[in-house]
Amino acid sequence: MKFLPQTMKTPPTLETERLILRPFTLADSDFIMELLNTEGYLQYIADRNIKSREDAERYLESGPLRSYAEHGFGLCKILLKARNGEADAGEAVGMCGLLWHDYLPNPDVGYALLPQHEGKGYARESAETFLRWGFEECGISTILAIVLPQNYGSVRLLEQLGMKLEKTITKPETGDELLLYSISAAM
Repeated sequence: MKFLPQTMKTPPTLETERLILRPFTLADSDFIMELLNTEGYLQYIADRNIKSREDAERYLESGPLRSYAEHGFGLCKILLKARNGEADAGEAVGMCGLLWHDYLPNPDVGYALLPQHEGKGYARESAETFLRWGFEECGISTILAIVLPQNYGSVRLLEQLGMKLEKTITKPETGDELLLYSISAAM
């Protein structure tokens, strides 16, 4: 399995037609505190117990920043790109990226959006970009996704991305039943 070269400790900033996907920094702690405390994040992902800026900084250090250093990839901040002088250019809308879980054999794609930005195609656009980047630039042959069965929106999105349901697994830390999806690089 080939990931980014050891000399590259953070993923590059990626762009789509509407979005900028850039690595997190500690300066993003306020945004992390907001995102990780949304109802959707708490219901469908986890309660990370982020109650202060210091908690958010610890999350960033032990999560995305550590993942960049160890794997060359991790969750990145999703920002709106300037288009036709829109006032919301540069606004943070969520996060997306590739993650490594010890209980999975391959990296998985993950995403979360602020509620006011759901339903606009940002999660799909970001996830497609990270899938392509993972296959083409990192040489990952298969990328996974895990989702709670009751998260119908994410299940639908994973299927729209071309991911196939493989099986149900149990998350070791929580005992939650998760659906495991996968997609392989085009050969």
